Amino acid sequence: MQIRALLNESIAKLKEQGSSSPRLDAELLMMHVTKLNKVQLITGDLADLNALDETVFRALLAERLKGVPMAYILGERDFWDLTLKVTPDTLIPRPDTEILVEKALTLINCNHLRDVLDLGTGTGAIILALKHSAPEIRATAIDMSAAALEVAQENAARYHLEVNFQQGCWFTPFVEESAEAQAELQAELQAGGRSGAHAAAHDALALSDGQSRAAQLQAQAQAQAGLLPQAARFDLIVSNPPYIEEDDPHLSQGDVRFEPRSALVSGKDGLDDIRIIVHEARAFLRNNGYLLLEHGYNQGAAVRALLSELGYAKVETIRDYGQNERVTLGCYRPQ
Repeated sequence: MQIRALLNESIAKLKEQGSSSPRLDAELLMMHVTKLNKVQLITGDLADLNALDETVFRALLAERLKGVPMAYILGERDFWDLTLKVTPDTLIPRPDTEILVEKALTLINCNHLRDVLDLGTGTGAIILALKHSAPEIRATAIDMSAAALEVAQENAARYHLEVNFQQGCWFTPFVEESAEAQAELQAELQAGGRSGAHAAAHDALALSDGQSRAAQLQAQAQAQAGLLPQAARFDLIVSNPPYIEEDDPHLSQGDVRFEPRSALVSGKDGLDDIRIIVHEARAFLRNNGYLLLEHGYNQGAAVRALLSELGYAKVETIRDYGQNERVTLGCYRPQ
């Protein structure tokens, strides 16, 4: 079948299904199948498509007509100056997140920040964009999904970017490191007695089985100069965490229907994970370190309040390309 005729047929079907970009979708699918660029597609659309390519194209079109996001069908998405692999195990990188990258790079360059942590990295979009633009940083990224981390590692390898990827929920990899250090110190104390400095650090991190998670984190924050490994201290922590309300009607619309719910939803008001990050980050930020968070268009005031209540200074919110409050930051200065 002729390429132009197949494109026109596909555009009509996509319009009928309510696609907001039927021509673009059809052309992207055709370029993906034929490996033609935009100019070649325009100048060569009178050619006939071979039978195999037509079969593949129609199969991909069928997926798009079901609403499957283009990023998942094509297997990649452009973000910043990178082309990243994307799978259904990862959130699809979006242009508004580039606002966070822009601000993070400004902070890195103006304050000579070097150790950067990305929480909930997904495809690795944020940390890889930062590392690609500021290769001098020491980059660390965490995600609880092993499948997502595999994607992020592939994206890092594609651009030869060195990132320390770790699996865990928010700061848990570092908490586990601290627990190991505490066990080693306990053994040392039992073998050789309690020195003053070690005794103070041990007391601050003496986490009994009956203590709550919040109490454990508070103890760790009090012992920042003690057992937390140096690798767990950062000048900048960035995150695009889940921030959608659990009953938000948008969860049943558009691309988000197909994205991992764990990367989208965070409690009744969408702020559960942001509360955890804002609270815990204080134990892992160096003095005058920055926390930078993406959030929902209507959550700026709430996130600013959280940061201010927990002692962060220089709290401000930045608007996205649609002029919605999208990214909020604070500088942590321990009392």
